Amino acid sequence: MRDVLSELLAVWRAGDTAGLATVVRTFRSAPRPAGAAMVVAPDGTVSGSVSGGCVEGAVYELAGEVIADGAPVLQRYGVSDDDAFAVGLTCGGVLDVFVEAVSRRTFPELEALVDDIDAHRPAATATVVAHPDPAWVGRRLVIRTDEVTGTLGSARADAAVTDDARGLLDTGRSGVLTFGPDGERRGEGMDVFVASFAPRPRMLVFGAIDFAAAVARQGSLLGYRVTVCDARPVFATKARFPTADEVVVEWPNRYLAAQQAAGDIDSRTVICVLTHDPKFDVPLLEVALRLPEVGYIGAMGSRRTHEDRLARLREAGLNDDELARLSSPIGLDLGARTPEETAVSIAAEIIAQRWGGTGRPLADTGGRIHHEHNESNELRSGQ
Repeated sequence: MRDVLSELLAVWRAGDTAGLATVVRTFRSAPRPAGAAMVVAPDGTVSGSVSGGCVEGAVYELAGEVIADGAPVLQRYGVSDDDAFAVGLTCGGVLDVFVEAVSRRTFPELEALVDDIDAHRPAATATVVAHPDPAWVGRRLVIRTDEVTGTLGSARADAAVTDDARGLLDTGRSGVLTFGPDGERRGEGMDVFVASFAPRPRMLVFGAIDFAAAVARQGSLLGYRVTVCDARPVFATKARFPTADEVVVEWPNRYLAAQQAAGDIDSRTVICVLTHDPKFDVPLLEVALRLPEVGYIGAMGSRRTHEDRLARLREAGLNDDELARLSSPIGLDLGARTPEETAVSIAAEIIAQRWGGTGRPLADTGGRIHHEHNESNELRSGQ
């Protein structure tokens, strides 16, 4: 949807109504991902695409109807024996497309949302795309890290959707959430499409070792943009870290300092120091532990290595408050042995710190499973 916001906002500012078609769900080999969007302006001009050409004509016609009557529609497009060569996706995929009329009346928060996106402030929209009561369809929340505007129809639904939508926003993901008609978690009937407007949080993995490859895989699974950095070019190769988004050959402390200077580190960034070699990790941690904002800093090593590392960092001038930001030895106590098991323990600690979890078995705890939104624990974006 990002790529059509300027065209959508132009119609909105002119006081007119545009048809907005958004891919909310895909199956099999669909050509465009969830979040892809097309705008039909009042003069009939089109911006964006929902299918790369397969069903654009049908969506265009439907958008015109929605502009005329104002009733939003959730439409599925796919291939069957009857429509494979008519309105359908010849690639074999299936798309659910939500078409709505957008104007100052239907989407009063649009301009503020665009301002957030332009300023790199994380925000999300949560729109009801299916509900037993047609009056709910098209209602939306605009969700930020510290506030929510709009309503879906009840306080219960607003609270449940906000909670889960912030989880998607935290990882920069978009998708459909399903609830009962009043926001019940164990139920169905209400589908809500969450469009997240936030860059993926970063995971910086320092040390091109076998544990790093496993941690990079876990980071990708959790939705992070993963960078592996090591000063040794023979080890820091894309072939050894295929799931990483980038592999960088540089001294770790220099790379981290340069990223901070460029404004590419924020409060959602997680840093995993796996070198357990003082010539690498001590200078690196000097930089990391002095960063004004970062979500998590963990360092690998034995308890003896940890004590030696703390002594070296104190000699370098770090104080107790700065050292308290360090999770070392890294990870939760899962009894992990292999690199893959260790990566799970590291990922578990990152999740627990982000959401305020205890790391204890849920069977040994009481109360709500999903923790309340907690700004002191959530990894919030400064971008």
